[in-house]
Amino acid sequence: MKTSLMKHVSLVALAGGAVFAAAAQDATTTEDTELRAQTITVTATRRAGDVQDIPLNIAAVGASQIEEQGFDELSDVLAFVPGINVVDRGGRQGNPIIVRGLNADPIGPGDGNNDGGGTVATYLGEIPVFVDLKLNDLERVEVLLGPQGTLYGAGTLGGAIRYIPTKPKFDTEEFQYRAELSQYSEADSLSYETGVTFNIPIAKNFAIRGSIDYEDDSGFIDQPFLVNQIGVSKADPDFTDPADVAANLHRAEDVDWEKTTSGRIAARWEPVSWLDGTLTYYFQQADIGGRRISSKKAGLPVPVGDYENALRVPEPNKISNNLLALEVVADLGFAELTSASGWSHFEDDGQRDQTDLLIGLEYSYEAFPTFTAFTKEIGEEDRFNQEIRLVSTTDGPFNWIVGGYYNKLESANSSSEFTPFFDDFAQQNFCDTSSPAFPDDCYVVLRGDDLEYYSVYAGDLTEKAIFGELGYDLTDKWTVTVGARYYEYELKEYSATWFPLIDPDFGSPMTLNQIGDQALTPSQSDNGTLFKFNTSYDVTDDILVYATVSEGYRIGNSNGLTDCLPYDPNLQQNVCAYAPGVQFGPNPGDVAQLDERAYGPDKTTNYEIGGKTTLLNGRLLLNGAVYFVEWSDPQVSSATINGSQPITVNAGGAESKGVELSANWQATEAWSLRGSFSHVKAELTDDVPSLVRSISPPGFGTVFEDGKAGDRLPGSPETQFSVFTSYVMPVASGRDLTFNAGYSYQSDVLTRTGNRGGAYTVDGFGMTNASVVYNAANWSATLFANNLFDEYIETGARSTQLSNQVVPDWNGDPVYVRSFYTNVAAPRTIGVRFVLNVG
Repeated sequence: MKTSLMKHVSLVALAGGAVFAAAAQDATTTEDTELRAQTITVTATRRAGDVQDIPLNIAAVGASQIEEQGFDELSDVLAFVPGINVVDRGGRQGNPIIVRGLNADPIGPGDGNNDGGGTVATYLGEIPVFVDLKLNDLERVEVLLGPQGTLYGAGTLGGAIRYIPTKPKFDTEEFQYRAELSQYSEADSLSYETGVTFNIPIAKNFAIRGSIDYEDDSGFIDQPFLVNQIGVSKADPDFTDPADVAANLHRAEDVDWEKTTSGRIAARWEPVSWLDGTLTYYFQQADIGGRRISSKKAGLPVPVGDYENALRVPEPNKISNNLLALEVVADLGFAELTSASGWSHFEDDGQRDQTDLLIGLEYSYEAFPTFTAFTKEIGEEDRFNQEIRLVSTTDGPFNWIVGGYYNKLESANSSSEFTPFFDDFAQQNFCDTSSPAFPDDCYVVLRGDDLEYYSVYAGDLTEKAIFGELGYDLTDKWTVTVGARYYEYELKEYSATWFPLIDPDFGSPMTLNQIGDQALTPSQSDNGTLFKFNTSYDVTDDILVYATVSEGYRIGNSNGLTDCLPYDPNLQQNVCAYAPGVQFGPNPGDVAQLDERAYGPDKTTNYEIGGKTTLLNGRLLLNGAVYFVEWSDPQVSSATINGSQPITVNAGGAESKGVELSANWQATEAWSLRGSFSHVKAELTDDVPSLVRSISPPGFGTVFEDGKAGDRLPGSPETQFSVFTSYVMPVASGRDLTFNAGYSYQSDVLTRTGNRGGAYTVDGFGMTNASVVYNAANWSATLFANNLFDEYIETGARSTQLSNQVVPDWNGDPVYVRSFYTNVAAPRTIGVRFVLNVG
């Protein structure tokens, strides 16, 4: 990896040197005073201002940079923003956003993840809702690091990300058509995207703006060992015998395909000069074929390659996001009043391979020679948000913000596990048919639907908050700001679990629609206050320094499991949650250490010192910050003692400290260079008993390993840096060619806290992208290459290599457990992009 990194750095340096040589010629004919590095006006502090004048750690990526670097989604953007990263697991699974190392969750599957990991609040316009949005027709993306609960309605533990869409314009007609065609080096077919944006003024104070885009991503992961008929075909034939493989398995190409339709339609009306309202409907529908994973590191005699997935069944998922937003702004003279209302709906409907988990539970499933299991998972969320905010606009030493926030979230999900034909096998082989009591003494019930496990969950969360800030200019250079937030929340919920194969009284599964409000019972509530202090000083007109102390907060929740009873040798408890202190085994020392039933809130206190500088007559922007974050009661992932179900628990404490740097240099009129660097050290500060669940081969017996103070937190690299350079070369008739090259690097990532429990370490990697753009008056054409050097890159992992064992079936033949795999990034992608603007 070190050799690869140096190769990439050298190539980027050579490219930059060539560009510099060409640019130096332009510099001789250009006055320095004419050159300024590009800055972006943002509204992160609820007032419009230059990003260089705002005393917060904020990065802004404008529409021109999104187009210039070919950013398609948030993970592309954040690779070039210091202090924050995305664990890219593909569209199927949900990608957690990790800021300043604030994560204690293993980097696992994340099916249906619809919160971005929960440590960062994401805003679509003025509405706090998480959507991994395609980056079309945006004015900019703003990234704020550090808690922002005194500025924003949604509470934030570590930061906020804002997608700022382009508003309808009253004074111009616009139409844009865009199209892209590309191919992965490992794909069998082409990928393509197409979309349009339009802006139509209807009257001098009324306009409509809309966009719609369709993306057909071919995918590049093959799944060579899909069973022909679940429960009938052998998942593990003799892999050295092509005839035996063909009789039981078949191959599917490019299973991680994705077809996504996204868009919005917005109507803006300004009935009077002081009142401006925009009603917007956003939608994004994704149909995804499977996981973007590789089983190459399985370590088993299952012959798979770099971009091959050895799981047994297809794993499609459909994800739908819809949002109706109403934003009204009124200029009251002394202040600006903003009302933001949002109604959102989320759905996902997916299937996943459950074979490995059920074999690992050692409930005799592996004895069935043709055993394969799968799970159907359905989830829904309905949310209403209302934020009202008043921001002062008068001149004077005082400025202030005050706001109120209300959030109502209703969620429900169900999980159905199917084990086709296992009930017949168990009846024939595990039950004593000669017994007069048969089948009452047989623990397996014959079912026609193959349903083995069924669970439902419903939750009703209500959040309220009052927040605000007061700023005072002590002098014309020195400003002090204090902020506060009062919050409260209440959670009501219902959960139930059934095991139909061993429960003769179980009838038909309860659907999500059958869960009424009367079934919900209060499970958790809390309230409290958060505070912020910020002071900034303009050393000169071009140098700003600041210091901030701010508090962040994240609510708790239930783990949605039934309470376990104290240990009884005559009682079989398959899936349940223990309260702390309850005995779970035959020995007196077998006592649960953590509360498996629910987890409480966690809180951060962020201390930060930073500076923003504008140098070389505005040609160079250089910003930096150092920070220290105390994380109290961090929410961390663990597993139940019974059934090894994933749960969240509270640890004692953790901390994060680091440095972040960014630079933007307009070297000449033709040549620009941007870069970023961050280093973070995030670790536990207290021991956490029974934090990491592992196994003790041979077999799958559960063992727990304590987390220790000083253990590094998982999910984020300690070091990240990026560099991007662009050179514009004029050609005939006022047109130009733009040469772009970008490189981003991150160091290794742990997949579990302290890398305990046999965890896997994801190697560090670097990725190089390059493009050439031909710009005409109203159209442009781009030739691009992403992952230019075709590096094989892993981004995450599920389970550990300890799980990939060989166990015997009823006939003594081998069964291969394949629960460990790695997420992989896209291989080299070459494509062309075309944009036409009219109006």
